[in-house]
Amino acid sequence: MSAPGVEALLAALPQPAALLDAAGALVAANAGFRRGLGGVRPWLPGEALLARLPEAEAALAAALAGQAGRVLPPQGGVLTLRPAPPGVLLLWHPPGVEQAERLATLGRLAGGVAHDFNNLLGVILGAAVALRRLAPGEAAQEELAAIEAAAGRGAALVRQMLAFARQQVLAPRRVALNETVREALTLLPRLLGPGIVIETELEEPARHVRVDPNEWSRVIINLAVNAREAMGGRGRLRLSTGRALLLGGEPEGQGLPPGRYVTLEVADDGPGIPPEIRDRIFEPFFTTRLEQGGTGLGLATVQGIVGQFGGGITVRCPPEGGTIFRILLPRDEGEEAAPAAPASSPAAAAQAPAGPLLLVDDDPLLLRVAALALRRAGHEVIACTEAEEALERLREGLRPALLVSDVAMPGLDGLDLARAAREILPGLPVLLLSGYSAAAIAGAPAREGFRLLAKPFAPEALCAAVTEALAGG
Repeated sequence: MSAPGVEALLAALPQPAALLDAAGALVAANAGFRRGLGGVRPWLPGEALLARLPEAEAALAAALAGQAGRVLPPQGGVLTLRPAPPGVLLLWHPPGVEQAERLATLGRLAGGVAHDFNNLLGVILGAAVALRRLAPGEAAQEELAAIEAAAGRGAALVRQMLAFARQQVLAPRRVALNETVREALTLLPRLLGPGIVIETELEEPARHVRVDPNEWSRVIINLAVNAREAMGGRGRLRLSTGRALLLGGEPEGQGLPPGRYVTLEVADDGPGIPPEIRDRIFEPFFTTRLEQGGTGLGLATVQGIVGQFGGGITVRCPPEGGTIFRILLPRDEGEEAAPAAPASSPAAAAQAPAGPLLLVDDDPLLLRVAALALRRAGHEVIACTEAEEALERLREGLRPALLVSDVAMPGLDGLDLARAAREILPGLPVLLLSGYSAAAIAGAPAREGFRLLAKPFAPEALCAAVTEALAGG
């Protein structure tokens, strides 16, 4: 087979692969192989495998003799050599592939559970607000406050689950990395206690990243608190920033695309993490502090948040002791964002298009609570429990001022409903309700001009989002 034909076959394989000739020299390789095992110097056709991987000599000899062999390359994972007369087929299994698939499955499960839980929390919050009007007594108000506080804690847990699943709703903006560290330093001394000495080493000039400042602060604080626990409440914590250039194939790159990155390292001088535990610390629900109330979601959440920002996190324990967590985030080369437009005035809201609100949610309880809140705010509401029913009403001539729809629904989902509604009524304002991030639903809200309100939400937040959508179109 010709070299172009071999390259086409390798390109169709889902994993990094290459073909060697009978002399052990490279004939062709797919992009995944070149990117993962090529490193800084490109792996060129005709180059001998043993020139790159001398440790593969025995495995290569076995494969040329008709038996499969394996070798552990410096980049990690396993390189399998299989007979492919007259040459040898190389298949690289990158590190953590099986674990990544397992965690992806768990992430999808967590996202689904979080969606249903968000609906329950929305009902609880809405009902509590409604009851405040009906039970004005002080004792009743205290009990309702307790219900709302419990729902708030539940919402925080849902955010953790969605962060692990990389489906959390974020509000990223351009910030200077060093400034985010300095802001965290205003909180860390009180959180960590007097036994922890905090040191910083911040590279100047400051580089910028695009993150959600609140969630990024959680990442820093979580790593710092973990370090305090590892040091037993006494020791040194160092926060340092820097930069990195990934060319592809670096082990610390964790499969991140080549480019310019900014780094944050959180290092402690504790005893380090035992090797048998180190490979599991990012697994959800894995904890060594079960008796102390550990949930095992902390580092899994950190990894999920960093992943949503387009970055990666690694951990290493130097021989001299201690633990170093290193985060890489894509460097933001853009310009400062323009100032946000001022909020719509009441006069602008009064000029909003006339007509009812078309409210769609497959959860009858949440639909009832949302409709009640909007009607109390003075809106006419037409409520539907199915997207198909709402679409039929539009085809029959309904002309709403705004479509308010849940995203995840059986059958026709909220995104497809919004698109179909826009075909009937071009320019129809749309407000989508979802516990998933815009990225998790393919970025459609921003790209297609749909607004997005994160679940769970209080009735006041829903009414405010509706007013803004009506005013903004």
